Amino acid sequence: MLTSHSVDGDTLRVTLHHSLDVHTRAAAAAEIETLVHTHRPRRVTVQVPAGEPTPATLSVVVRAHRMCKSLDIPLSLTGATTAAQRLFATNTA
Repeated sequence: MLTSHSVDGDTLRVTLHHSLDVHTRAAAAAEIETLVHTHRPRRVTVQVPAGEPTPATLSVVVRAHRMCKSLDIPLSLTGATTAAQRLFATNTA
């Protein structure tokens, strides 16, 4: 299992349990997409593992952000370093 989740009111909280690589990113992206379509939240929060996320991890979060944006659902990133937060913001602006 790459992710776990909880639903708190209208917020879907997704946790990535470990940094992703090229072999696991597609499965993690599919898990997040399925969760969003199943729960139909008003907002999504993705918690990444502590430390500097791998490029594959950030790729999955950016992909999830694009999917959520197309559904008019805001997505926020938590647990990432300040540098990773800036990179996420730059890639999702």
